[in-house]
Amino acid sequence: MPIDQPAATAPTTGPDGHALAAFLPLRAVVFDLDGVIVDSFDVMRRAFLAAYEEVVGDGNPPFEEYSRHLGRYFPDIMRIMGLPLALEEPFVRESYRLAPEVTVHAGARELLTELNRRGIRLAVATGKSGPRARSLLDQLGLLHHFDQVLGSDEVPRAKPAPDIVLRALELLDVPAERTVMVGDAVTDLASARGAGVGAIAALWGETDEAALLAERPDAVLRRPADLLDLLALLPDPVPAH
Repeated sequence: MPIDQPAATAPTTGPDGHALAAFLPLRAVVFDLDGVIVDSFDVMRRAFLAAYEEVVGDGNPPFEEYSRHLGRYFPDIMRIMGLPLALEEPFVRESYRLAPEVTVHAGARELLTELNRRGIRLAVATGKSGPRARSLLDQLGLLHHFDQVLGSDEVPRAKPAPDIVLRALELLDVPAERTVMVGDAVTDLASARGAGVGAIAALWGETDEAALLAERPDAVLRRPADLLDLLALLPDPVPAH
């Protein structure tokens, strides 16, 4: 398949000098959900605004600040922002109500199908709760693609801690050195690195590109299919002696 210029010139090494090829042969991919597999940005915005109006009332809802923390568990964002934890109930309620308006990012469904065909194990590690993530993926007809779907409420520490990725590795029964994580937030890259898996930045959603590139991810993708293109470009790993 054709490779557009941004993918072809994307970095394949991180600040530690380890080539992404070190994670080949690839056995598993862990994906963040929002902004990577699904486009839920507008739904999150509307749910946040409704929750803020219901709980806080007057004032300007600080959605721009909230959006800078995407990838984290909602209660953690509330603590960071100094907002009432009571926002979670209406936020989740509105998120469920608006879920039919969430769409799948172009090319994501095809990428998952091809990775399944290659026998690569797949997991989701999301800032959402596990039940909400599984419900959304089921509604979109994507749940069957994943061996595991984990939410931030199902591990001791949410991203940027490595717990959710480590738990995915445990459930998938794959080693970190044969796994990569694809995420669109700095917290995703930190969680991936903490777990010892390859850290890949996805730039096709609503994300802070400059902040992601500043983290020097192991690879940068501008569309879902670029993951397959990148793997095709990399040399075979050197056998260990």
